[in-house]
Amino acid sequence: MAGHSKWANIKHRKAAQDSRKGKVFTRLIRELTIAAKSSADPENNPRLRTAIQTALSQNMTRDTVDRAIKRGAGTDEANNMEEIRYEGYGPGGVAIMVDCYSDNRNRTVSEVRHALTRNGGSLGTDGSVAYLFKEQGMIYFAPETPEDVLIEAALEAGAEDILSEEEGFIVLTHPYEFSQILENLAKKNFKSLDAEVTQNPSTTTELTGDQAIKFSKMIEMLEELDDVQNVYSNGSVSE
Repeated sequence: MAGHSKWANIKHRKAAQDSRKGKVFTRLIRELTIAAKSSADPENNPRLRTAIQTALSQNMTRDTVDRAIKRGAGTDEANNMEEIRYEGYGPGGVAIMVDCYSDNRNRTVSEVRHALTRNGGSLGTDGSVAYLFKEQGMIYFAPETPEDVLIEAALEAGAEDILSEEEGFIVLTHPYEFSQILENLAKKNFKSLDAEVTQNPSTTTELTGDQAIKFSKMIEMLEELDDVQNVYSNGSVSE
């Protein structure tokens, strides 16, 4: 995945988050609730630990985080929700993966299919594009970060790789080690610009013109759906 695409995506996502803070918090709370269903102890639940780290990084209060965890631990709200992943294609044949939490599978698939087909895409079968993605933790640092010191600290903490780009540095981690590595780097005074566990595509497809416009509208429509938690793609639109 090209470095430009990574940084362009992070800018797009943060701009969208800033404009829809309430929706972002709703999705963070939902992730906390679902993650706590198996165990409310973050030390024994890597997914919950990551959800907590992500929520706090978005300035959610600790009280709100704790209430979401308590609500998810053995409650009907979490048990009624089903995790569903849809795979499909966008303009230019780009790969699309949509992670949803839903209490009505028929409603959710209908809404996802509509967002895809309305913008020149289509719904695929299970496994049709998942092989193009790898789940990874990604921690972003500013370009003025001391490179040698960061690389040494990140590798010592257990990072899989460190990418050096014009816009800054990206530390790649195993998803289950993401929170611990982020905490270890913070303790060594490395302040990240952003951090996430995401589905990282192995290759990207640059879109231009009408395809780029349709792709952007498709992503926006999918992200606006109440049941949609995350949208991943290997499509890239230059600024």
